[in-house]
Amino acid sequence: MIDHIGLSVSDLERSQAFYDAAFLPLGCELLMTVTPEMTGDGSTVLGYGPRGTTPEGLQSGKPSFWVGNTMGHTTPRIHVAFVARTRGAVDAFYVAAMAAGGTDNGPPGPRPIYHPNYYGAFVLDPDGHNIEAVCHAPA
Repeated sequence: MIDHIGLSVSDLERSQAFYDAAFLPLGCELLMTVTPEMTGDGSTVLGYGPRGTTPEGLQSGKPSFWVGNTMGHTTPRIHVAFVARTRGAVDAFYVAAMAAGGTDNGPPGPRPIYHPNYYGAFVLDPDGHNIEAVCHAPA
């Protein structure tokens, strides 16, 4: 249903370092940079998406998550969950995101309250947004 989502961040360089690291275990990367010359308003916007072909049928090469320095930062803080193919990818996301300056908001583990196979990890990004990696496959 959702084609893409974007949020404004207070420090684009810090957020880029965080998302570059956190998305790597999920098979996503920076695919596009919209420069200040292109936006016309002096802002820069970074587009992230899956690289290569994904088993989930995600369109590769197309940014679906955008961060930019267009308006300071997005408030209120939001929650965004990203697909992880394996529980190991959830674990790797958490480790990478924490090492890149994230704040723990729920370590990797099962969340049976959501459904029996739900395995997720939650990290607050540099602006306090709740970023999650989730795997729905059985253990």
